[in-house]
Amino acid sequence: MVLAAIPLDAGRFAPFGDAFEAPATPIRHYAEGALANARPGARPSFSVILRPPVASLPVIARRMERHQFSSQSFVPMGPGRFIVMVAPHAVSGGPDMAAARAFIAGPGQGVTYGADVWHHELTVLDAPLAFGVFMWRDGTAGDEEFVDITPTEIAIP
Repeated sequence: MVLAAIPLDAGRFAPFGDAFEAPATPIRHYAEGALANARPGARPSFSVILRPPVASLPVIARRMERHQFSSQSFVPMGPGRFIVMVAPHAVSGGPDMAAARAFIAGPGQGVTYGADVWHHELTVLDAPLAFGVFMWRDGTAGDEEFVDITPTEIAIP
C-alpha cells in the first residue's frame, strides 16, 4: 500500500483532531477543540523530545499507536517538516487503514491527535527537530497501545 502525503491543512485533518499554525497576529489563538481526557485519574503530562530526521526515503510505516482515552499534542520547537499519518479506529479493532491519511506538516505547524485516533510515530524529514508533547497519563496500559500494520509506504511529494 502507498499513501500519498499531502500538505497539512486544518480542514482535511479535522476528522482526526486539530492542526494549528503559529499565529500571524499578536493575539491568542486557541487550539483546544481536540483536547480530551476520558480518565478522571489521569494527570496532565508534558514532555520534550528531540527527533532525528528519517535516515532514508521512502518512509515505510510498520506500526501505529493510539491513546484511547487521551488526545496527544505535538508542538514543534523550531522550523522543519514532519509526517502526520493517521487512521480512525476500525469497528473490528485496530486502525482502519483503508481510511488512513498522511500529511506533511510544515514549519510553524503542529497537531493534536484526538483521543482514540491511530497515528504513526513522529517522523521528521529534514533536520533534527524538538517537540513539546502534551497528553494525559495514569501509568496504566490504557496510556498507549501499539499494533503492527501491513507495511505502508508514505509517498513524500
